Amino acid sequence: MRREHEYAEFKENKSDHDEIGEYISALSNSAALIKEPTAFIVWGVNDVSHEVVGTSFKPHATKIGKEELENWLATLLYPRINFKIHEVKIEDKPVVVFEVPAAREAPVRFRETEYIRVGSAKTKLKDYPQKERALWQLLSGYRFEQDIAMPDVDEGTTLSLLDYPAYFDVTSQPLPPDRDAILQRLIDEKIVLRGVHGGFDITNLGAILFAKDLEQFKRLSRKALRVIIYKGKNRVETQREQSETKGYARGFTGTISNINNQLPMSEQVGQALRKAVPMYPEIAVRELVANALVHQDFSITGAGPTVEVFEDRIEITNPGEPLIQTTRFIDKPPRSRNEDLAAFMRRINIVEERGSGIDKVISAIEESQLPPPDFRVKDDNTIAILYAARPLTPMTGEERIRACYQHACLRYVSNERMTNASLRQRFAIADKNYSIASRIIAETLKAELIKPFDSENTSKKHASYVPFWA
Repeated sequence: MRREHEYAEFKENKSDHDEIGEYISALSNSAALIKEPTAFIVWGVNDVSHEVVGTSFKPHATKIGKEELENWLATLLYPRINFKIHEVKIEDKPVVVFEVPAAREAPVRFRETEYIRVGSAKTKLKDYPQKERALWQLLSGYRFEQDIAMPDVDEGTTLSLLDYPAYFDVTSQPLPPDRDAILQRLIDEKIVLRGVHGGFDITNLGAILFAKDLEQFKRLSRKALRVIIYKGKNRVETQREQSETKGYARGFTGTISNINNQLPMSEQVGQALRKAVPMYPEIAVRELVANALVHQDFSITGAGPTVEVFEDRIEITNPGEPLIQTTRFIDKPPRSRNEDLAAFMRRINIVEERGSGIDKVISAIEESQLPPPDFRVKDDNTIAILYAARPLTPMTGEERIRACYQHACLRYVSNERMTNASLRQRFAIADKNYSIASRIIAETLKAELIKPFDSENTSKKHASYVPFWA
């Protein structure tokens, strides 16, 4: 019964509120350490014989001062965990069960102290450094996608919450003929898991990808993509706001279509007629929205990805700082906090497999001769900004330098080098005005974002340049 004592505690009536908090911490940490998804505190069962004896403890009627016990405990536990309290009758005797999820991202502490079970004893985690190291090592491998978005739901509810036909559609698989086969395939994909009580646990991966409505998943509702259209160049007047509440895989194509339909058009003059074309390359919008979804930091609560459309720009924001420097977005292999999510999105061709998504963005922007995109980090957020068409002259010095650097990066990863001629083509500068391109190159050299390919070459006419990191 060793393991039972590490993730289960039986009591009859003793219900000191501080001790309950300590037990929640200890059992949550112990469950994580022995890889049990859930731990339990049970009142009304004898600790030795496990006989149901009933209890006088009524947690929902218990208050600490004027605060309900459940809320009081929740505020003193960190990280916050979604423990549940059940008051039931077994053999016509009252029994209380605290259902405590295993620690996920870090050891759970109560009143700033972390506890652990050692056998049947509750003790401070710091007194057992070997267990503390093992627990931290285990939790450092935590993945958001493997956590549970909705636990222990029945078969019908599971299939009603998830757009399972969309899963088989995007993965190019035939829809199985019966529910059991459908659920088994979803289990194989870790979209759902078998629950400890006989039902099914919908994982965060399953919900974020295939939810019919993310609003049905309390912890994920703020992760729906918000699209906001403003009138003018600031946030003073909102014209339209919409949350794309479908799971990312289920709704991505429709989401991108909706965004592009909201974007202003520009007029392109051909030899015989004029035609309206999107102001921003569709491939650039698609890649940046996909990146925002995949690379967001899901541990930041109360925030989600947003697309904001202004008169002169689009801002695409996701919670979390990037794992690589913004100046290396073009050349560095992609890194994601959400490897399972990224892998699935690659499988269904929503994100790029080898990190060429940003390359495509820069290339499309250059082909359209738009101002260079800007990648910023601000207040734990990553922001990608696309700018509407603007001639070279009104561009700021910073924008010209950024465009020159991005052009050098794009040429380098294409096994080419930037020259005065290639930069003139990027900005649509006439050949006779080569000195304008020369000044931009000089400014970018001064900013130490590019360097000469051949430092021995003294001829500017034949000079070529590479990024500073090349």
